[in-house]
Parts: sequence; C-alpha cells; structure tokens
Amino acid sequence: MAATVAEVLSQGAALLAPISETPRLDAELLLARAMNLSRASLLARLREASSGLDAYEALLARRLNYEPLAYIFGVWEFFGCSVLVAPPLLTPRPETEHLVERALKFLDGLRPPAVIVDACCGTGCVGVAIGCNAPGHALYFTDIRRDAVALACRNAARHGVPARGVQGNLLSMFGAPVDLITANPPYVAEDEWPGLSPVITRHEDPGALLAGKDGLDCIRRLVPEAMRCLRPGGMLALEVGEIQFASVAALFEAHGFGVITCDLDLAGMERIISGIRVS
Repeated sequence: MAATVAEVLSQGAALLAPISETPRLDAELLLARAMNLSRASLLARLREASSGLDAYEALLARRLNYEPLAYIFGVWEFFGCSVLVAPPLLTPRPETEHLVERALKFLDGLRPPAVIVDACCGTGCVGVAIGCNAPGHALYFTDIRRDAVALACRNAARHGVPARGVQGNLLSMFGAPVDLITANPPYVAEDEWPGLSPVITRHEDPGALLAGKDGLDCIRRLVPEAMRCLRPGGMLALEVGEIQFASVAALFEAHGFGVITCDLDLAGMERIISGIRVS
C-alpha cells in the first residue's frame, strides 16, 4: 500500500532537518511539485495515497545536496514577481526586497521616464520588481556575466517591463545623466566564505559574493563610478553586509554623496544604504 501524503512529508522533513531551516515546508513544496499540485491542494490530501514518488525522491536528493529550492524549481517569488532563476546566479533573497522599496520611494517623486540602471543585476529581480511597480521608466540591466544579463532581460520581458541589457564591469558602459542606480554587489569578505551555508558555497557564484579581505572591494569601485554617472539629485542605493553600513557611508561621503539613508532588514540589520548626488 502506498504511503500517504502525510507519511511521505513526515519522512522527508526528518531527512531535511539537518540541512534546512524549514524542512517541513521544503518537503511540502517538493512533493507538491512531484505530484503536480499546489501546496494548498497537497495539504488537503494528507490522508490520501501519495504519487509521483520517483520524481519526489529525485527532487529530494537535490535538496539534500543543499541545492537551493529556487534552482530546483527554476523560478522564485520576489516582491510579488515570479522570477526565473538559473545556477550559478544568486537566488533572490528577502532582504533584497528592501532595496526595491528604497528605489520605489525615490521614484515616487519623479516624472517618467527616469533612467534606471540595475547594476550587478544577476537574475534582474530588482530591476523587474521596480519596473512592475513603477512603470514608464527607462530600465537598463548590467552585469559582468553575459548569462546574467540575458536572464534579466528574459525576466523583464516575462513581466512586460521594457528593458535593455548591457554586459560590462559595473558602470563602465554608462555615463550621465542617470537618475537611479541600484545594486546588490559582492560584499562578502573572503575569509567568511568557509563559514557560509553549503547552499551558497556549493551552488552559487563566488564572483557575485566575494569582494576582498573586508568585502568592500567592489563597492569601493562602484561608488565613484556612480557619482560619475548620476545627475545631480540622482540616487545610488546598495545592499550591504550587516556590519558594513558605517564604512560604506564614509565612502559615500568621501565621494560627494549626501542625504545618506539606512534601511533595516526584517532582522533589524543595516541592510540598504542610499545617497543622493548633491552637485
């Protein structure tokens, strides 16, 4: 007799507990995918016999190898947008949604079309979320990886957001006047790499994460490049590491940025920094 959905979920959650902070949820999502059901429909069938177990076991094996769910499913939710995801590009993270919120607050006071550059774009989740919630602007994606730029443009097209992609190193392909620059740049110190989760170290691109001994190598280059590209009154907004705000704020000030703002993430960490080019 086939195991019930409840039994399969219980067994899967037990296997996932050592490697996931949400083992039961992971098991539910994986089994729902294998049975071609929504999670809600799956949970309504807990006492019924399970199906699709071969597919489920294959998915479970991938997750037990610390593969992110976003890679397994190929799509992930970010700021209300369904975003295509492909390894080794960084999976969209909840804390990065605060970067979108800061950008939208800035754009709320501007008449379209503002020129927006989503640097270090990865999947393009930041730019797509901005474009979906503040339409009518001129959006550009840029990343050093060609596959990142291509995927960002696919995600934009998927949501009907007009955008152009430019492969390049930071802002090297851009000049003034840009109204808004957003970036989730590499900001992890090299010696922190061994202590990161295997979900990251086994699967995600180290080049999108590591930035020298103190994690600020990329930001040190990005801040003056942004000053060169932005119009007076334009804004640079970055995601930074949880103990980096003060150091990055000093870089902003040294290069002529004012009105420096900090946004906290849901854990209370100083996660987003923004500044205005004042002259």
